Amino acid sequence: MGLRTFKGGVHPFEGKELSKDKPVTEYLPKTDLVFPVSQHIGAPANPVVAVGDTVKRGQKIAEAGGFVSAPIFSSVSGTVKAIEPRRVATGDMVNSIVIENDGSFTEVDFEEVADVTTLSKQQIIEKVKNAGVVGMGGAGFPTHVKLSPKEPDKIDYIIANCAECEPYLTSDYRRMMDNPELLVEGMKIVLQLFDNAKGVLGIENNKPDCIAKLQELVKDEPRIEVCPLMTKYPQGGERQLIKAVTGREINSKMLPADAGCIVDNVETLVCIYRAVKEGKPVMNRIFTVTGEAVVNPQNFMVCVGTNYRELLEAAGGLKPEGAEKFISGGPMMGFSMFDLDVPITKTNSSLLCLSKDAVSRFEPTACINCGRCVEACPELLVPSRLAKMAEHKVSAEFEKWNGMECIECGSCSFICPARRPLAQSIKTMKKDILAARRKAAAK
Repeated sequence: MGLRTFKGGVHPFEGKELSKDKPVTEYLPKTDLVFPVSQHIGAPANPVVAVGDTVKRGQKIAEAGGFVSAPIFSSVSGTVKAIEPRRVATGDMVNSIVIENDGSFTEVDFEEVADVTTLSKQQIIEKVKNAGVVGMGGAGFPTHVKLSPKEPDKIDYIIANCAECEPYLTSDYRRMMDNPELLVEGMKIVLQLFDNAKGVLGIENNKPDCIAKLQELVKDEPRIEVCPLMTKYPQGGERQLIKAVTGREINSKMLPADAGCIVDNVETLVCIYRAVKEGKPVMNRIFTVTGEAVVNPQNFMVCVGTNYRELLEAAGGLKPEGAEKFISGGPMMGFSMFDLDVPITKTNSSLLCLSKDAVSRFEPTACINCGRCVEACPELLVPSRLAKMAEHKVSAEFEKWNGMECIECGSCSFICPARRPLAQSIKTMKKDILAARRKAAAK
């Protein structure tokens, strides 16, 4: 199978060599852990513990607040110290459960299933739901909802997003190199739910070692194949991945299931395996601390709730010259951070520490109408025009020109020679329009 891709996209500096060859090190937290009750799209989870309660590792501390929600589990043993608003990586204050870590990591008893093929479809979905599995690639959509489409017989493809196209990030790469069998087993479990579906592992060709490993693992699996993809950002975007793998297209009003597809991140599929086979809830994940400003960039197996600053210190801290920019996630779609005393959640995959904040040094100039943003846009939009509409608050025209279809990947801002903050302007306009819609609906 030849390389597949989508129209548009850009080629930013990858930066993956800083951490991609560093084996995963298990890190056990030393300080208090913080568990925000909103670690997913949908309704916040509701605490089921009180201040002063003693908890074990793997114990449920917050239950799902609705169908589109997910429970939260403690990743350590200790005592509930507080239930109060705490800051998270995006800068928001979120109600959180604070647990004083006793350092013993005493676990609850997990119920392992000897043969997952004996489970019914409903049993699998319930196990995924009860384990608090969500999209671990950033969005945090509850996985049991994704695995429960209205018409399961119309699902043709289960796509594993193995692209990891965002620069610097290497957590998925390490998972595929170190535990590829868990990814494949997770895919096999999902395929049990969809009788007519084929499993596809979509992976960029800048990871030839991963491609070789996965191809060897699935050579005798008739329902699973590896699909090499062209290395290009944002190849791992849901719409772009579906287009590259299947040739099908979706828009903002559609779900992947409307195109006969379900897309799951590498770590999500591993969590599905652990939930169904081992009976373990989401308690940890691979997390990368990287960037030119870090003394020893590396990958950690980290407990959910661990403090960012603590993990940075475990990576040797910062070099003497320090860092000008901290980002939760990658440089294209991550969140700039002003405080490192925040917890790692299910959806956080990395801390990027940059010695120079190049973006803040850019002085935007007038648009030169070069059209590069149009060529780069994976949604085939006209970002320069949309940004101008956003600046002038012309919402009707913005929507007419399909501004709501922007996936906020940042390709337009990256490629713009005039250094105009195109993606930022468009993103702000989208938020304003959605807020206006909610306000109108509430009347």
